Amino acid sequence: MRMKDKVGIVVGAGQTPGETIGNGRAAAILLAREGAKVLLVDRDIKSAEDTAAMIAKEGGAAQCIAGDWTRPADCKAYVKACFDAWGRIDFLHNNVGIGANDASPEKVTEEAFDKIIQVNLKGCLFSCQAAIPVMREQQSGSIVNISSLAATAGAVPLTAYKISKIGMNALGQSLALSNARYGIRVNTIMPGLMDTPMAIEGISLASGRPREEVRAQRDKQVPLRGKMGSGWDIGYASLFLHSDEARFITGIVLPVDGGQGARVG
Repeated sequence: MRMKDKVGIVVGAGQTPGETIGNGRAAAILLAREGAKVLLVDRDIKSAEDTAAMIAKEGGAAQCIAGDWTRPADCKAYVKACFDAWGRIDFLHNNVGIGANDASPEKVTEEAFDKIIQVNLKGCLFSCQAAIPVMREQQSGSIVNISSLAATAGAVPLTAYKISKIGMNALGQSLALSNARYGIRVNTIMPGLMDTPMAIEGISLASGRPREEVRAQRDKQVPLRGKMGSGWDIGYASLFLHSDEARFITGIVLPVDGGQGARVG
């Protein structure tokens, strides 16, 4: 019951269909399992409802709302929904990101660049902007943003994705400093190579390669046991950062990557 009596929001609480669990769904389940009441936000409300059903099966409490965080009005709506339901917002968990149609700096199109920046970086900003007034008023709160190791160690030709994620890292540090006096903590997690549906199904579909081939190729890049992490690994790191155990931690950028970042240096 590490989150007993806490309430909050998980944005991106659904997931791409697939064989494994996504980062957002895993975090939502763990937060609820540890006693939190959770508002689940996703553009795909059915996927958020599937997450809610998993939480309910374990005896946890969750509600769902459809929302697109690239629209400030949607962000304000899900913040209001959480506050109306439970009277406060103890945590905001931001887990949304895309990378489709990205390319090298020489080849990325304006349309793809703008879309990725809008979804990954501007959406995160809008979500934080909506929740912070409530957290300032109550003089407490935790925000965790899910970035990517690609921000600092990515060698693949993902121009806009890399820029958006390193922007999220900087955004988290700026928000941490500007809100520290209000008791609001803001931290960022950089997942490395993860065995999630968005990664495996997306790459398999885009490349035409079987899922197991994609998994094997990604596993080889991870120093720790030669195996990717899972959504649960990101979920447990998120749970810690949102909990009171991390009460003196703010402004950090935490790699959860099986040593991949250490190998890059």
